[in-house]
Amino acid sequence: MHVSRLRAALVALCAVAGVAATPTALADGGTISFRVVKAGFVIGGSAGSGTLNFHGRPYHISIGGLSYGFTFGGSVINFHGTVSNIRGPSDVAGVYAAGGLGAAAGSRGAGAIVLTNQKGAVLSLTGREAGLIVAADLNGLAITID
Repeated sequence: MHVSRLRAALVALCAVAGVAATPTALADGGTISFRVVKAGFVIGGSAGSGTLNFHGRPYHISIGGLSYGFTFGGSVINFHGTVSNIRGPSDVAGVYAAGGLGAAAGSRGAGAIVLTNQKGAVLSLTGREAGLIVAADLNGLAITID
């Protein structure tokens, strides 16, 4: 009876140790901020740049993207937030996809979004939008580390 309890406790301990040693447990994070200019009529485009801060070092990033759907107008969006589940700055580089619905007139637009790329990097962002735009579209955003 005692041997089976001891064996069960050892199995549970090994399982917990295995989960703690997975690559996700070794992942790190940082902060990110960037500015994106978006414009379109049905098909839209976006471009921008910003900074990823990881372990106290700044890394310049470039943003490019396309959208398709109901898009009319133009805007500038300033995003700020956190990056998680990365092992290094290069993990932020990649393609992020999202669907969106929104509008901005003047400088009153604001929102929040969480995006994930193919490497598992997670961007948790808030932003302020200024311009004149109405959009209900699918977006693809590519981030590169310069």
